[in-house]
Amino acid sequence: MLGLLPHRYPFLLVDRILELVKGRVVTIKNVTFNEPYFAGHFPGHPVMPGVLIVEALAQSAAILALNEVGGDPTRLFMLTGLDKVRFRRRVIPGDQLRIEVKILKFHRPLWRMHAQARVGDELAAEAELSAMEVEEQVR
Repeated sequence: MLGLLPHRYPFLLVDRILELVKGRVVTIKNVTFNEPYFAGHFPGHPVMPGVLIVEALAQSAAILALNEVGGDPTRLFMLTGLDKVRFRRRVIPGDQLRIEVKILKFHRPLWRMHAQARVGDELAAEAELSAMEVEEQVR
């Protein structure tokens, strides 16, 4: 299922799918010191940028949406909005983000989902994501 995402290293921010059922997905992102952004964010005090945590949430949401539409490879999910974004804890090398996304509502092509990222039992980040399903342009 990860192959359906258009993202590739170094921008693929989901390492594994743990659970994928109707209306819900649980994924893992292993945060390692050798990731390119840690060289500058911040030297001596590495912290995963919040925008990349949100991107991991959005990629997990896209996996869920792709599953809901039967894995149609001609569909892309473009992030259209973020609401109620909160960062609760720093994410550092060695952490493992456990991301859970649930569908709040959808009326194709519009989707609304709630996502949370945890490190162990601690909530690291959460957001409500809006996305639009679009047909991939083949050139």
